[in-house]
Amino acid sequence: MIESYGLFEQILLILIGAVVATTVFRRFKLPAILAYLAMGALIGPFAIGFADPKDMALLSELGVVFLLFMLGLEFSLPKMISMRKTVLGVGSAQVVITSAIFVGMSLLMGMDLNASIVLAGALALSSTAIVTKELISRQQLGQPHGQLSFGILLFQDIAAVIFLIIVPALGVSGTTDSDESLVWTLIEGGSLLLLLLILGHKVLPALFNEIARERSDELFVLVALVTAMAAAWITHAAGLSMALGGFLAGMMLGESHFKHQLESDIRPFRDVLLGLFFVTVGMQLDMAALMANIHWVVLTTLLLITTKTLVILLVGSLFGNTPNTSLRSGISLAQGGEFGFALLAVALSYHVIESDLNAVLVSTIILSMVLTPTMLSQGEKMANRYFPPPSDKESLSTDHLKAEHIETEDQLTQHVIICGYGRVGQIIARFLKQMNIPYLAIDPDPVRIRQASAAGEPVYYGDAMRIDLLRNLGADRARLIILTLPDPKASLATLRAIKREWTTVPVLVRTQDDNQLEQFQVSGATEVVPEALEGSLMLVSHVLTLLNIPEETIEHSIKTVRAQRYRMLHDFSHRGRVDEPSGDQTTLTERYAIALSDEAFACGKTIADLELELQVVELIRGDESIDSPSTDTPLNLGDTLVLEGTPMDIEAAESRILLG
Repeated sequence: MIESYGLFEQILLILIGAVVATTVFRRFKLPAILAYLAMGALIGPFAIGFADPKDMALLSELGVVFLLFMLGLEFSLPKMISMRKTVLGVGSAQVVITSAIFVGMSLLMGMDLNASIVLAGALALSSTAIVTKELISRQQLGQPHGQLSFGILLFQDIAAVIFLIIVPALGVSGTTDSDESLVWTLIEGGSLLLLLLILGHKVLPALFNEIARERSDELFVLVALVTAMAAAWITHAAGLSMALGGFLAGMMLGESHFKHQLESDIRPFRDVLLGLFFVTVGMQLDMAALMANIHWVVLTTLLLITTKTLVILLVGSLFGNTPNTSLRSGISLAQGGEFGFALLAVALSYHVIESDLNAVLVSTIILSMVLTPTMLSQGEKMANRYFPPPSDKESLSTDHLKAEHIETEDQLTQHVIICGYGRVGQIIARFLKQMNIPYLAIDPDPVRIRQASAAGEPVYYGDAMRIDLLRNLGADRARLIILTLPDPKASLATLRAIKREWTTVPVLVRTQDDNQLEQFQVSGATEVVPEALEGSLMLVSHVLTLLNIPEETIEHSIKTVRAQRYRMLHDFSHRGRVDEPSGDQTTLTERYAIALSDEAFACGKTIADLELELQVVELIRGDESIDSPSTDTPLNLGDTLVLEGTPMDIEAAESRILLG
C-alpha cells in the first residue's frame, strides 16, 4: 500500500494524524512525543503501511539537526564553569558508570561490542524536554534536586554529541581496524569542531549583526536556516553526523546576543521537523517483534529505571549532595530520552543494530517516558521515606546556598524583563543593578545591543512583540515586565499578547503621553507611566518647592493628580486647528471649553438633559469655578463648560450644546 502514496500525501497524512494524536494525548496529559511515536507505529510499514520511513529520512534528519542546533545555543561555557562540579563531576560519572553497566550486561547476554555501545548510549541519556518541563511545572527546578538534575542533563547533552560522532564509525568499521577507525573519527570530529569554532566565532556574529541592521525578520530567519543547514552539510561531507554540524552552528552562536531571537525563529521549524522525526522512529517499531519480546521490554525498563536511579544516588552522594537530593534527582532522570531515539535511528541506518533490538529499545524508552510523571509525583515521598531530609537548619541552608550559587541566567526567577533598552530602559537597568535585582533586557537595535553586551549587560537582540522570545527569557517566572517601547501601538499589542499568555505577571508600561492610557489599563497594565505628564509633574514639584510650598502639600497634590489619571494635566484643544496631532483621533483625550451664548441650546437645561457621552470636568460661572459639577446643575447664559474626551466626542458634544 506504500507505493500508492506519494511523498506529499504521506506528509499530509502524518500531519493530520499528528494533530489528532497530539490532541488526544494532551487530554490525558501525556507528552506530545508519545503521540508522534504512536502515530508513526500506526501508519508505519509494520502496521497499516500508509507511509515509508525511508521517504521521510531526510526531513526527519533535519529535525535532529535543528534539535542539536537549539542544544548548541543553550550550550554555554560560563554555564559549564559555574556548574563544573555537577556537570563534569556528577554528570560525567553518571554517563560513564551507567554506560559501563549496560555494556557489561549486553556483552554477558551475547551481544557484540558495537551494538552494546549503542544500547548503553541510548539508555544512559535522559529526556531533557520531559524532565525540565515537569520540574518547571512543579516549581522544583530551583530546588537542590532540580539543579542537580539540570547539571546532569547538561553533560548528557554533551555525551549525546560524542555518541553521534561514534555511531557512524561503528557502522563502517571492520573487525580488524575498528579501534583505529574509531580513534580517527574522534580526532577528525575534534579537529572539525575546533576549525568551525575558530572560523565561526568571529564570522557568524558579524554576519548576523549585519543582517540585524536590515531589520528584516524574513532575512534573519533565512540566514539562521542557512547557517544550521550549511554546518550540517559540512559535517556530513566529512563523513560525520549532520546533527553534529547543527550542534556546532548553535554552539558558535550561543554566546552571542542573538541567542534568544534565534531560538524563537528556529523553534517552529524544529518542532515540525522533529515531530516528523519521532513519527519515523515510530514507523520503525515492529509491533510483531515487540509483542514477541514484550518480556524483554518490561525487564529492560525495570533495569533502566533501577540502574539510573541507584547510579545517580551513589554518584550524587559521593559529590557532596544529600542522599535525599540525590535520590530525587535519580528518580527524575530514570527514563530514556529523545536523544536515545536519535542514536538508535542513526545506528539502524548504519546497520549497527538489528530491527528487533531497535524495537525493544524504542519501546523501553517510550515506556519509561510514560512512567516519568508518576515517578516524579512519588519521588519526594520515596526520598523522604528512605532518606529523611535533615532537620538541621544549617544543612538545609547549605543546600539552598548551593542551588543559588549554581543558578544561571536560564533559571532566573523573580527577575525583571525590560523590553526596550533605550534611554529609559538603561536608566531603569542602572537602578535595578544598584538594588541587586536581577534583570534581562531586549532591544531590536544591534548597535546598541553590541555596545551594551561589551559592557557586560544582560541584553539580547530581539523583538518584544515575540511572545516566544519572552518565554525564552523566563517571562512566566518574572517579577515584573517593563515596556519602554517608543511606539504606543507596539506597546499595546505586546501588552495584550503578554496578558493572554501570562495573566498574573505584572506589566508596567511607559508611554509618551496619556492618549491611550485607558486602553493600556483595560488591556491589563499594572501601571502606566506617561513620560510627558510625569515630566510635567516633576517640573511642578520643583516650581512649588522654589515657591516655598510645604513638601507634604506638594506630595499630596501630585498624588491626587496621579489618582485622577492625570486629568488636571490634559491640555485645551483648538477646534478647527490645522496642526492636529498625528495620533489615533479615536483615543486621544483632550479638554475643550465651550461658552454658552444666548442662542445656545443648553441654556436653561441641566447637564443631564444634554445626554452627553463625555464628562463635564468643570463649570465656570462668573468668578466661580465648580469642579465635576452635578448633572442636576442648570446651565445659564454666560456659563463656560470644560469638556474632556476624544476629538470625535467633543465635536458631537459641541453640536449638542450649541445646536441641540
